[in-house]
Amino acid sequence: MLQGTVGHAGGKVMKKAIVVGSGAGGATVSKELQGHFDVTVLEAGKKFRPFSLDLRVPEKLKKTGLLFNERLIKLIFPIMKIRKCDDRMILVNGIGYGGTTTISAGNALRKDEDLKKMGIDLDDEFEEIYQEITVTSDHHRLWRKPTQQLFKICQEMDLDPNPTPKMGNYERCRSCGRCVLGCPHGVKWDSRRFLLTAMDKGARLVPGCRVEEVVIERNEARGVLVRHKGRRKFFPADLVILAAGGFGTPQILKNSGIDCEPNLFVDPVLCVAVEWRGCHQNQEIPMPFVVQREHYILSPYFDHLSFFFNKRWNHPPQNILSMMIKLADNNIGDISKRKVKKSLSEQDKRRLEEAVSISKEILLRLGAKKEDMFLGTINAGHPGGMLPLSELEAESFHNPRLPGNLYVADATLLPKSLGNPPILTIVALAKRVSKLCTSFRA
Repeated sequence: MLQGTVGHAGGKVMKKAIVVGSGAGGATVSKELQGHFDVTVLEAGKKFRPFSLDLRVPEKLKKTGLLFNERLIKLIFPIMKIRKCDDRMILVNGIGYGGTTTISAGNALRKDEDLKKMGIDLDDEFEEIYQEITVTSDHHRLWRKPTQQLFKICQEMDLDPNPTPKMGNYERCRSCGRCVLGCPHGVKWDSRRFLLTAMDKGARLVPGCRVEEVVIERNEARGVLVRHKGRRKFFPADLVILAAGGFGTPQILKNSGIDCEPNLFVDPVLCVAVEWRGCHQNQEIPMPFVVQREHYILSPYFDHLSFFFNKRWNHPPQNILSMMIKLADNNIGDISKRKVKKSLSEQDKRRLEEAVSISKEILLRLGAKKEDMFLGTINAGHPGGMLPLSELEAESFHNPRLPGNLYVADATLLPKSLGNPPILTIVALAKRVSKLCTSFRA
């Protein structure tokens, strides 16, 4: 499919760029660079398909006891890849066109405060995003009564709740509750839209292509080695951009002889739930509003992973009401070829306990009984931090360990956990990386 190292557009010879991954970072880079480069996107997964089963099917399977291990989610929803840590925390990421953006809640939270402190100003990039992606906080009409009550309670507790900005056209939302299972109605934005734009401009996509390492000679990236259709292949390139996610990119770097930092964060999620008959939170947009705290956020959220696999979530889905905690965990973790080494620190656990206490107080004020509350499964899906930007790379976005024509464009660059949905910030980072990469044009 790929021969030589140059492409042609209207008679003009272009250098060849390889982009690894089609999630928030990879799709953005592909869209921005196609035309400046002849871009090929290498994606480990395949075409994304939303979860199509009637949710009563896994509910019945759960009652039989067949759904006893979270890894079995791949049997009913292959896009999800599940890993387990030593302390049983579940790590989730998407494998397929669009990466994890397809199974996200569609949140558009800008969280670049720490980057600004380092001298990284992404104002222009965020302004570009708002011109390209519809972002709205006007979705109150979709909130059911319990959500409205929770919002008011958070206001009364001086928690300063705010409607969550969402990416997409929510005027067309049908309140199916499947945002994190893949929006079946095309309402929620995900990075496949940027990927399609790149392909319309001439970029090529190679699915089912797992990148193993970057081939480096004389401190220059010459291309990548991949596994594709059971064979090992070499894809040559003049520029390589890794955007395989916070788990994938560090592993590729390590395989290529480039050290990463043992600074893995994952943004753990824990839900505090209660039986609340007729709440139908499972048929509502996830995370309709958010409470920002110093080390975590709180938001209403129906946790499908806990519902499918956690025995404590034994009520009908329409009768479960839940508050989600998303934690900004400490940057302590690593990735090896065989496993992810990550656990909650004692400080993480104390902060989770504090958040659980506040969540229970919110539900108590709603009218729930403490003895009726139950916790979900601790899971996480926002990995990053293993090749973090520092003030020294505030202008270049390029770690000195990397060859000059090898860049990273995903959450691996983030200095620490955002404790928030990261998609919008990753897109902004990828836009900046793209601008810097155009200096390699022929």
